[in-house]
Amino acid sequence: MSRLLGRLGGAAAAHPWRTIGAWLIVLVAFTVSSVSFGGTPHDDYNVPGTESQAGTEFLRAHLPALAGTDARIVVHGKGPVDPATLEGLRGRLAAMPGAGDVAPPRMSADGDTALIAVRYTIPVTDFKGTEGMDALRAAAEPLVRAGLQVEFGGQVAENISAPSGTAEAVGIVAALLILVLAFGSVVAAGLPIVVAIAGLGVASAVIALLETVTDISGTAPTIATMVGLGVGIDYALLLVARHVEGLRAGLTPREAAAAANATAGSSVIVAGLTVLVSLFGLKLSTLPVYSSFGYATFAAVGAVMLASVTLVPALCGLAGRRVLPRKVRKGAAGTAGAAGAVGGAGLGGGTGAPAGWTARWATVVGRRPVLAALGSLLVLAALSAPVLGMRTWPQDAGSQPTSNTTRLAYDLTSAEFGPGANGPLVIAVDTARVPDVDGLVAALRAQPGVALVAPAARTGDAAVIIVEPATGPQDERTTALLDHLRADVLPDGALVTGLVAVFADISDRLAERMWIVVAFVVALSLLLLTVLFRAPVVAVKAAVMNLLSVAAAYGVMTAVFQSDLGARAVGLPHATPVSSWVPILLFTVLFGLSMDYEVFLLSRVREDWLATGDAQGSVVRGLSATGRVISGAAAIMVAVFVGFALDPDVTVKMIGVGMAAAVLIDATLVRLVLVPATMSLLGRANWWLPGWLDRLLPHVKVEESRERVLEPVA
Repeated sequence: MSRLLGRLGGAAAAHPWRTIGAWLIVLVAFTVSSVSFGGTPHDDYNVPGTESQAGTEFLRAHLPALAGTDARIVVHGKGPVDPATLEGLRGRLAAMPGAGDVAPPRMSADGDTALIAVRYTIPVTDFKGTEGMDALRAAAEPLVRAGLQVEFGGQVAENISAPSGTAEAVGIVAALLILVLAFGSVVAAGLPIVVAIAGLGVASAVIALLETVTDISGTAPTIATMVGLGVGIDYALLLVARHVEGLRAGLTPREAAAAANATAGSSVIVAGLTVLVSLFGLKLSTLPVYSSFGYATFAAVGAVMLASVTLVPALCGLAGRRVLPRKVRKGAAGTAGAAGAVGGAGLGGGTGAPAGWTARWATVVGRRPVLAALGSLLVLAALSAPVLGMRTWPQDAGSQPTSNTTRLAYDLTSAEFGPGANGPLVIAVDTARVPDVDGLVAALRAQPGVALVAPAARTGDAAVIIVEPATGPQDERTTALLDHLRADVLPDGALVTGLVAVFADISDRLAERMWIVVAFVVALSLLLLTVLFRAPVVAVKAAVMNLLSVAAAYGVMTAVFQSDLGARAVGLPHATPVSSWVPILLFTVLFGLSMDYEVFLLSRVREDWLATGDAQGSVVRGLSATGRVISGAAAIMVAVFVGFALDPDVTVKMIGVGMAAAVLIDATLVRLVLVPATMSLLGRANWWLPGWLDRLLPHVKVEESRERVLEPVA
């Protein structure tokens, strides 16, 4: 693989315009195809095998007018609201596409607020873009013109996701600044950005084409962009750093591109494949929406990975020696003195004796490995501790900023009608099996924690009972009430559905599947590292350390979002549970990203170990060679993910915070302290390999030496 990548890099550098032209053709072709044939995002919130899903299916068969999504329109005035105005609104709401049942207005005690519930015959995922909200706003426009405050809640309003582009812009600008400081050259700094954007352009078109053949969540492209931008810049950074290292060593631009592609390019391919393999774990969640996250992110990572090993050598070949700082190009300073802001050997590290702060640090850690390991483990344990109190719940309007109409509707509803009005339980009753519906209504009204039970709506062999809890959707007491009703109150033939029940079932399903996903991803990573490095001890140690960094990231995320102070710091009005969607998605992506750094570091350490047999010295020299590029890559990743923490979507915000914390922890406590400490303690045992396993494992070399790459091919 290394020789093939080396020849690819050399050819791309020798004919840069052909490579760039080919990429432009690919980009234009995919873009035109996506515009002509691409689909639109479509969420699939079905949860097969759950009671809420069974209740929804029953309603679809017997009461389709109440089986779809819902919307709540809250009308608030300075005085009592005119009933005639509300009746006019009801008529316009009933005429909306997909509207099934429009309930009579529910008035507040003082008459200044009205709540109108709309039930649709279609699921919320059948609306394209903002068409559901557009219809609601059009129906309410006469009331707004009359000076009334009209806010919108329910699934139709809450399901709208409109990316602003701010997160991407912040991440790109921050990454560019870090790269300029690292390379001391605007040309070298711009290359990773250009490559990542090119890859994401193709990925966006691929995702749009995927939307024609499968459901892709509306949030999935944002998550894919976050991950793709981070890894794309990182992969290109690694290649550019190796290219710069080659130029400093006296290679021509073409030779440097070939050497970089054969060495760093091999690591990029392996690291990218590791991320892609990890994403397959999302299928094990059994939720269709998770599969769509995997498809979109798979497209993004795959595209930027291919862009890195083709466009980077082409652009480096085109730039020539302009990727070096001006002082170096002019010969005003030697290699040891003009590395910009990153030290003697440039961002890619050197090839001679260990030098720089990373080598000195590794030496210090190696002298007191027990103290370093225990200290880092204590810090990781402290960071992970909050995860023991983690609560999960899918996001709802109560977590949104106070500027959103969904949040305003949520607050008005809670203040005027009680918090439970924001999340009613819908009980579907098969009257052939439960004939005494009135008795069931009375039993429900007698339950503690129930604020209101509406009279049953009946048709044929079906009935629907709406139950409002006394507490809000995110409150633990609401979930406890749901469990109590299901276990102790409702007879066979009565099923609880509705948004709160669906969310509770999603949380339970994800909690059950989490450990299966973890086992799958960890097992695959163990297998991959064992094959690559022929060292089962190193593979197990790497998996354990990645688990520790993920646990610490969970702890940081829990501490931030489940405290008022932390939530306000990231733009939320108050503390909120961790979104149920986040832990599994975060784990699969983070485990793959952590393996990126593991591959970059261990490939250098193992190469030195095989050449010298010096267990401790190989760790120092490997960390010296990769420490700067890993630190630079981590700084860029953190900047990109912090940018996404500014996104208004709560799920995206949580993933941004969690991934930024994980990468920061992984690149500091883990790579700079725990890895050198444990490898120093284990010494030669790191590379122990039993004979029977040695005979079974294939021989795979992650990176070829530069001298070997530049040998003429026979």
